[in-house]
Amino acid sequence: MKTTFNFFYFLLSDKIGKHSVNLMRIALSTIYIWFGVLKIFGVSPAGDLVEQTVFWFKPEFFIPILGVCEVFIGLGLLIRKWIPETILLLLLHMIATLTPIFILKSSCFENFPFEPTLAGQYIIKNLVLVAGALVISGKYNEDYYAAIKLKKEQDKFVATIQTGNHEILNQQHDVPQNLEHRTAID
Repeated sequence: MKTTFNFFYFLLSDKIGKHSVNLMRIALSTIYIWFGVLKIFGVSPAGDLVEQTVFWFKPEFFIPILGVCEVFIGLGLLIRKWIPETILLLLLHMIATLTPIFILKSSCFENFPFEPTLAGQYIIKNLVLVAGALVISGKYNEDYYAAIKLKKEQDKFVATIQTGNHEILNQQHDVPQNLEHRTAID
């Protein structure tokens, strides 16, 4: 039984391993876009928590702006060339979302730190988002972007060589004529 389970588990893990980081990007993107849209339209269950945390801004302006930022983070996760900047914004956003735990302990915990309220659980789950962002940044690192840049340069070089070969062949065809012409003149 265990051998059969291991066979299927490892088969699945091999297949999913190739796509896991992209699945994480899509999942995080979905969460950010979805939660951001809720804030934009003023129907986010986190609206009251945001309003209590960032009390110095008018919530009718701040919460939709926060929602727009979250949508941009979600979209940035979908566009590979924007991932480094997006991960930075996501991590800054996550730092900001942790502030209610320290500012509004009574809203986040029944008994600090052992019994989180629903709002506290909502904030604590952000640790998974941070971990997901770090997994994504692990793949889309300097080596990844260097490989992309190298591939573009190689493609450009190949295109130049291909168009250049026609010019070289034409020039080679012209050279003997020019030499014959020069020798006839000399």
